[in-house]
Amino acid sequence: MKYTTGLEDAMEFPRFTFNPKEGIDNPALCISDDPDPDLSPVPRLCQIKCKEGQSLGFNLRMERSCRGYVVRQVDPWSPAELSGLKDGDRVLEVNEDFVDNMEFPRVVQRIQACGLQLFLLVLSGEEYKEALAQGLDLQALTRAYRGETCSRPRLCHITRDPVLGLGISIIPIEGQKGRYMLSTVSEGPAERAGVRSGDRLVWINGARVSTLTHSAISKMVKKCSVYVTVLVIDRESEASYIRRKLPILPIMAGSHNLPHRPTTMHLVQGSDGYGFLLRQERLSSGGRIAHLLREVDVGSPAEEAGMQDGDLLLAVNGQPSESMEHEDIVRKVRKSGKRVSLTTISIHGRDFYTQLGLSPLLFHEDSLPEAEGMRKTESPCAEIQDGLRKNEHGSLPCPRLCVLQREESGFGFNLGCVQHEPGTFIGQVVVKGSGHRAGLWEGDVVVEVNGQNVENEYFEDVVMLIKKSETSLKLLVVERSGYERLKQSGLPITPGVILHSTQVLEKTNDAFL
Repeated sequence: MKYTTGLEDAMEFPRFTFNPKEGIDNPALCISDDPDPDLSPVPRLCQIKCKEGQSLGFNLRMERSCRGYVVRQVDPWSPAELSGLKDGDRVLEVNEDFVDNMEFPRVVQRIQACGLQLFLLVLSGEEYKEALAQGLDLQALTRAYRGETCSRPRLCHITRDPVLGLGISIIPIEGQKGRYMLSTVSEGPAERAGVRSGDRLVWINGARVSTLTHSAISKMVKKCSVYVTVLVIDRESEASYIRRKLPILPIMAGSHNLPHRPTTMHLVQGSDGYGFLLRQERLSSGGRIAHLLREVDVGSPAEEAGMQDGDLLLAVNGQPSESMEHEDIVRKVRKSGKRVSLTTISIHGRDFYTQLGLSPLLFHEDSLPEAEGMRKTESPCAEIQDGLRKNEHGSLPCPRLCVLQREESGFGFNLGCVQHEPGTFIGQVVVKGSGHRAGLWEGDVVVEVNGQNVENEYFEDVVMLIKKSETSLKLLVVERSGYERLKQSGLPITPGVILHSTQVLEKTNDAFL
């Protein structure tokens, strides 16, 4: 018995034939070629984490033989090596900021201001050359890596309005502990400061909100009578950071409406120097030691450049100076020759960034003149390594070779010693005398007299050597506080700078420049 369903008559199935010369005649079975694979090089992210006082462990160079900023001399077991950074890598981004087209001193300054975490997006040397050979847009490569819709976080400073307040509402995201969304008043203070409705709140006045309850955040905001500083990011960009397992940090942020900015002054030395006093002082706010600019001479290059009495020095020729020894800063200014670039901020401005736990240099956009930041030479490469790699012995004091000319009153200093023990030091220094002008400081340890080592000589013998100097005297000295560190380092004590009594006037923690 045959059963039918009626479908046989209603449906007519097509017949397919196969001809080896023509192939299958079913269009549904046509085989198309796979699209060409994307052979563009993919950048890799190196997340460098340092401990307090630890160096990053690499050098950054701009080499004449190749384009780009080149990583060199990665120290074994250093934070740089542990992050995957390799010799020859080319740096494309520093903390999510594209730097391949940025001036070299600015790139170095960004790295030096990063604190204990640094994020470098790099290509290997071969990948970088290949990308250039293919005519690829390097900035487009970095955008593709993190996602076309990903934007950097924003650090926004909101000033309270008498009527609208801060113009912002903080809303907990349902079911997600420690995560908050923002809603802004249209054209209110928050919106004018760069905050957008729907932004995710990451950080407020230096505190991460992921560890705070909504009640704690509300209390914090109410205590801010005048202003509040927040770190925010849009939802799509937050997803990119989560996908890449990256923390969202202020060092990656673009800044909006910040009230205090560092400024850079470019000074040209006059016949009487630069016309200001560099002084090391203890600040009343927080008790920190800082290098302040004082006694700005009327009509001097310093005044013409806009220097204000009491400004705090942040950097010399682009190199951060806050952690440097006073005499190292003086030496760096001197070595700069007839021109120097000084980056400064007001004490009030520095206090603002201290409260946020950030370096002001992170948000400094001024550039250095090429001649100051990186002088053109005939050497095959230019290199800046200070701040990226530290001497294994830490920051050591700079021995000074002081050249004194005898005057009517003598050389202008007294010699001191510990009774019945070898070794001598500088006692009282006559203000504006030959010793003072040559850079002798009270308490300096005397290492050499006219080239002869006297570290183990007794007071009387050192006095006899000095008395033999009829017209000029050369003293190799080093500050007492750093003398023991130098001896422990095992390094020879040799002149780091040569000072003449006809040069600038200095005294302990002060330098007229």
